[in-house]
Amino acid sequence: MSVGAVSRSVYEILTDFDTAPLAHVLSAVAAVVYAFITYTLVRGGETARRAALACCAAELAGVLIVGTWTVLEPSAFPDSTVWSAYGKGYVFIPVLLPVTGMLWLRRSRSLRA
Repeated sequence: MSVGAVSRSVYEILTDFDTAPLAHVLSAVAAVVYAFITYTLVRGGETARRAALACCAAELAGVLIVGTWTVLEPSAFPDSTVWSAYGKGYVFIPVLLPVTGMLWLRRSRSLRA
């Protein structure tokens, strides 16, 4: 997901930024969050786990806020973002990914305890 989101956002910013800057910036933010979550999960440790949990929560909030915004006011986003319609263009993975991540982080913590 990180590679796909980064690739898409870089391409959109380079080729089509002026048509929908907000949508393209939000896609880039999602890409950075995905990459950071991946990094923290690979790194391991309690600090990394907490950072990953915070990023998953922020990602879920972004998906829910932007997803709702794009459903209620589609004209606000001339181009879609990774989070548009709760990640519909990505088979809803953007809404499932942070939930799965938070559940996994919670489970991994309780297994250590």
